[in-house]
Amino acid sequence: MNKYEAEFSNLVRAFRKRHMGKGPEKINTTFCKNWAICEMQGNLSAVEKFIATADDGKQMLRSARTEMVKEMYRKNRPVEMESFLGANFVDLFVDIDIEKDFGMSIFVFDQNIENKFSK
Repeated sequence: MNKYEAEFSNLVRAFRKRHMGKGPEKINTTFCKNWAICEMQGNLSAVEKFIATADDGKQMLRSARTEMVKEMYRKNRPVEMESFLGANFVDLFVDIDIEKDFGMSIFVFDQNIENKFSK
């Protein structure tokens, strides 16, 4: 992870903390063409970990942590990320493994950020 990918990770953590109350404990970002791929560990709060002990709780959390996160980014454009990259946010793909507390987010931008920040 280069310094630009590390700074993008910090912006993602701050955005999630501001809008969800808690950011991931660890984020590893990789820029690939127009994508910023973020691997995230330590996403769940203590209450969410308790809810995940029930089978239907896992499904509810997975839905909340995927659809609601995407909706959060639709309603709150990540302007700090756009400003940092000098690119416009286009879309977000999200998934999480509740049992492993491991999430993956792929931010899609309108420019090739890998070429722009490959140093």
